[in-house]
Amino acid sequence: MKGFRHKKITKISESLNHVVEDAVAEERRLRVLINGKEALKMYCSPVMIRELVTGFLMTEGIINGGWCAERMSIQYGDEIVVDVPAEGEVSLEGGAITSGCVGGMTFDRPVDEEKLDTAVTVGREELTRLFQQFQKRSDLYNLTGCIHSAALTDGRHIIVSAEDIGRHNAVDKVVGYCVLESIPLGDKIMLVSGRLSSEMASKCARWGIPVVVSRAAPTALAIDIAEARGITMVGFMRGRRLNIYTHPERITGEQGRQPG
Repeated sequence: MKGFRHKKITKISESLNHVVEDAVAEERRLRVLINGKEALKMYCSPVMIRELVTGFLMTEGIINGGWCAERMSIQYGDEIVVDVPAEGEVSLEGGAITSGCVGGMTFDRPVDEEKLDTAVTVGREELTRLFQQFQKRSDLYNLTGCIHSAALTDGRHIIVSAEDIGRHNAVDKVVGYCVLESIPLGDKIMLVSGRLSSEMASKCARWGIPVVVSRAAPTALAIDIAEARGITMVGFMRGRRLNIYTHPERITGEQGRQPG
């Protein structure tokens, strides 16, 4: 599925009023079953579903035990139904609707409080180049104007990118892809389009991702989590401008002069 469809709309400007075909983002309800029993529902863009479910289940620790992402069944229709065969216990305690995302959900799971110990760095100019490349890849956003994006980079190349109506979903798709492809996350940089909330910071903390960068702003709680876990948090990444909120030592290169 392509994640959008065309609808007739009435477009009005100062001197024109006409009907045109416009691209609008698809939104589908996703039902996740575990061993045939419904576990949760969410809304998402109908692309990279296997990656989304894998990333979500792994990040939130919902299944405690063995399960195989390759064996999950996916049925597409008016809603998307995924059935995950699993041997472990299922825990849905602590589920909460996330801030601002359509049908988004996160779970209050313990996070290792040890600070990330990694020598990962990225040059300011390289980060600017990578973020510009990331934004150019946001095809669904450029087409519809209502999609969030996420991507993972090793500081030189973008490894994977994903889009979704939910910013948390986009991150889970990126994580799920890396899990399925056995790509380590502890030396990578997460790029995202939306605001950096506490849930976004916690997702990166759970996977030991040392740098997270967004064109939007972080919340105070997200900054607290990043500071405590040793994550470099960058916001307002626009052109060559950026704000570094925590652990600036990972962003190398000329940072400009301090006002004096």
